[in-house]
Amino acid sequence: MGVGVGAGVGKPVIGDDGSERPAGTAAVEVRLLGPMAVALNGQPIDLPPSRKVRALFGYLALAPQAVTRSSLCELLWDGPGDPRAELRWCLSRMRRVLGEGRRVITRDDTVRLDLSDRGVDAIAVEEALKEGIAAISLDRCRTLAALFSGDLMQGLELENSPHFSAWLVSRRHRFRSLHAELLQRLAQSVPDDEALHHLEQWRQLAPCDMQVHRMLLEALARHGRVREAEEHLATSVRLFEDEGLDSAPLHAAWQSARSTNPPPIAAVLSPAAAALVERDAHATLSRRASIAVMPFVEQPTAIGPGGTADALVYDVITRLAKLRNLFVIAPGTVFALKARGISPEEAARVLRVDYLISGLVRRDVERLTVTVELVDVRDGRVVWTDVLKQRHDDALLVLDEIGNRIVASIASEVETLERNRAVLKPPNSLDAWESHHRALWHMYRFSKADNELARRFFQSAVQLDPTFSRAHAGLSFTYFQSAFQGWEERASAIDRAFETAGQSLMADDRDPAAHWAMGRALWLRGRQDPCLAELEQAVELSPNFALGHYTLAFVHSQAGDPRAAIAASDHSRSLSPFDPLLFGMLGARAMALIRLGNFEEAAGWAVQAAGRPNAHAHIQAIAAFSLALAGSMEEARSYAAAIRRIAPTYTVADFFDAFKFDADGAATFRKGAARLGLG
Repeated sequence: MGVGVGAGVGKPVIGDDGSERPAGTAAVEVRLLGPMAVALNGQPIDLPPSRKVRALFGYLALAPQAVTRSSLCELLWDGPGDPRAELRWCLSRMRRVLGEGRRVITRDDTVRLDLSDRGVDAIAVEEALKEGIAAISLDRCRTLAALFSGDLMQGLELENSPHFSAWLVSRRHRFRSLHAELLQRLAQSVPDDEALHHLEQWRQLAPCDMQVHRMLLEALARHGRVREAEEHLATSVRLFEDEGLDSAPLHAAWQSARSTNPPPIAAVLSPAAAALVERDAHATLSRRASIAVMPFVEQPTAIGPGGTADALVYDVITRLAKLRNLFVIAPGTVFALKARGISPEEAARVLRVDYLISGLVRRDVERLTVTVELVDVRDGRVVWTDVLKQRHDDALLVLDEIGNRIVASIASEVETLERNRAVLKPPNSLDAWESHHRALWHMYRFSKADNELARRFFQSAVQLDPTFSRAHAGLSFTYFQSAFQGWEERASAIDRAFETAGQSLMADDRDPAAHWAMGRALWLRGRQDPCLAELEQAVELSPNFALGHYTLAFVHSQAGDPRAAIAASDHSRSLSPFDPLLFGMLGARAMALIRLGNFEEAAGWAVQAAGRPNAHAHIQAIAAFSLALAGSMEEARSYAAAIRRIAPTYTVADFFDAFKFDADGAATFRKGAARLGLG
């Protein structure tokens, strides 16, 4: 069924020169800011039901010049078939709709729409704002803001058209920014009664933009509408925390609004609200490091539509936020700063973040090249940079793979920097975040003494901040290690691992580390299926959570699907190639290969695992047993000797107490142990 223009076409027509004309005087009226609608000579027309035809029409309506057929084919078709034939079919449908063939102009190998007498709402907005928002009258701002009835080309998302999707994401962001700019100008310039209407529209458009919340709280405070302000504050705090964002600036904004307008607010402020706004914002801020991913620069190319850079940045921000161990600035904020011409360095100062990510994207005929840089804002150092290159045979897979590599590298680098910074500070001066990272520094050394120190620092972190889910998860891991390594009474350690994992889930059940901790605790209790469910939940919440993938490999390598273990091990290492638990990722792969009977290959991976500097006795045992099974007895005996140096009292019983192999797997490992005289 066609999509009609509807009532929207009756609005005043805004010409490309910014002038208003009565509805119907333009031969063609095009509405793109919301559901697409077209009118000819003031009469609404039904658009073809084909989404490709409507997408092509919208793209050409916004194109500033003629577009090559090859670019249009790449934009809209990504699969087998004859894109040029499908393009010809779409153009023929457009000619029928417009009624005049001269409007669809094909010359040489290019296509353009001749809408010289057009009234295209999106172009009108762009043209009007070229000279800057300050040059536009308030009445004109109201008229332009009224043109927005939704997102650009609302409802025109296409499956299997990654280039069009990237372009649409980029252009939608552009028009959301323009809409927000108009609403902000109105909210700052009109009386409060009208301003509140514009502020609410702006808030719905950019729910994580601190500026709109600040202005809304100030406007409500001026009018003594304290209850509404408190409700808005509580709702916004929940939103920010659900998105993994710092809510401290919201409390600070409300505190400022209250102090600026003391009489009406102080008279009705509830004790609960007063306690909320008095909370120390700096303590909240210090709980996690903060990071801003600034929009990447996309170098212009001649091979088709852009938008790849913006799509990649949105993806990286989303993935980092899902890890939930950093405060990640929302995309609306960073793109708004870019739209206002603020440099990344100045944006870092405005946002008061600890880390800043910037990048450059370039596409050529064969590959996509992304240059990324991570800066520690506190001292201005570039702490990590990389050039990522990928063939773009499949645009969606390319963005996914590059996004994986960027997020994994950044998460690893930030954690290493924060651990090293925490180690240099006096223990009694650490806040919750720093105590957590000091604990990680000890935890990854995998000795009994370091495990006890890690536990002490994790306990300090959760005492300072009981809501710190990841510190509870780390505490659970120390009890897991004690049970797994036999460092203390096993039953008690298992109970404490389960209890502290539960506290992590109660603190934040959307933190993948909380589900990872619970999965490990359930594994200790021998509950394989619930364990796997928790670990699957961890990687579903955050596909870039390397420890979740590794632990799936660990569990499957012993009593689950060994091939799934190999795949999970490989994926965890691709996400975090320098992970402190790399020995475990390699060891899990070796155990899975042993269960499959591939002893020589298993021995190769096990030797790599045992070569890691923090590999414990169980990893050395995997190497010894796999080498024995592969017939490399001399090398196997050297690893058996290494075990005795690390843990003089270690026996084969310790190995089988630690792991939970199925019957066939246990029998195979016992053969290896027997060949070494340890059976």
